[in-house]
Amino acid sequence: MIEVVPQTSVLAAQLRERIKHEGPITFREWMRTALYDEAEGYYRKPHLIWGRKGDYRTSPERSALFAATFARYFASLYQQLDNPPLLSIVEVGGGAGHFAFGVLQTLQTYFPQVFTVARYVFDETSGPAKKAAEQRLLPFADNVVFASLDDAEIEPGIVFSNELLDAFPVHRVTLIDGTLCEYYVKLDMDELFAWMIGPPSNPLLAEYLKQHDISLREGQVMEINLEIEAWLAKVAAKLRRGYLITVDYGAEAPELYSLVKREQGTLRSFHKNWFVSNPLTSPGNHDLTSTINWTAVKTTGASWGLRTVEFARQDKFLLDAGLLDQLAVQSENISEAERLTLSTAVREMILPDGMAASFQVLVQERVFDGIAVGANGG
Repeated sequence: MIEVVPQTSVLAAQLRERIKHEGPITFREWMRTALYDEAEGYYRKPHLIWGRKGDYRTSPERSALFAATFARYFASLYQQLDNPPLLSIVEVGGGAGHFAFGVLQTLQTYFPQVFTVARYVFDETSGPAKKAAEQRLLPFADNVVFASLDDAEIEPGIVFSNELLDAFPVHRVTLIDGTLCEYYVKLDMDELFAWMIGPPSNPLLAEYLKQHDISLREGQVMEINLEIEAWLAKVAAKLRRGYLITVDYGAEAPELYSLVKREQGTLRSFHKNWFVSNPLTSPGNHDLTSTINWTAVKTTGASWGLRTVEFARQDKFLLDAGLLDQLAVQSENISEAERLTLSTAVREMILPDGMAASFQVLVQERVFDGIAVGANGG
């Protein structure tokens, strides 16, 4: 279903005035403001605590087994790190704390040795979501620290994110008469937001295409997520020993840019579970996202010493990480109704056409001076 959302919001009025005074702005700047404006951005508003489920439901919200299975995986990585006396688990973009709660509860119940040494750093920029997480994680207050990745000490440790990279603001580019151009946002005659084509705002856009060997076809539209490169550099600087685990939906470059169905890019907008027909409507009131380029994530990560050790579809990863084993242990000593709920959630996570089949999991190990420091503790 496609929903048409009127261009009415406080943030829309503010952006309209800005464009009137400054002229057209890049879509990247428009998206950044729509999602992250301090007062009116989508991820800053109180609706995120309850209403984010209305736009989409993340895997941790759908089933506790998602977090529980990752907790099992974290426990195995703890062993790979030679059972250190302290293990930092840093979750970036943790929302209202569903995943963190599931991980800590599972470690406490089934992996007490890991739970005892676990220091869970919770990084969330949304005030309302962070407040909800603080309440949800009260039972684990001794293990949880609310802090930014910038302030975290991670040696050794695990950095985890779920549906974070796809929400970074992106540039939109196209090729016209063989020349690279960028999409801007202007006002039309009725003062509604409209697209405009202009020259690239940043020389890094052309460099990105060259670096990743991407050839745009005439008229093809694509998104360029420069934020991911900065994010990987930051993680590599903080993570001296351990693993980066990224869960998101994306595709390798050949698939992402060759399909005719993606000729107009992958930018999407959601409002209360419906696609929004025009992503420029009502900024701050709906989600904006684009499919990430896994090839770029892996190659850029490698340049910062983050070596890919595993990359799989989410359903396959969960099965390999012990989803069914976790189902078995959690199905003990519970009611038949609770058991049915768990098994139903598992089916949703492993069905070929289920949500998990659209997501991927990338595990990268921090490499220092060419040595995989996580594997041998060196």
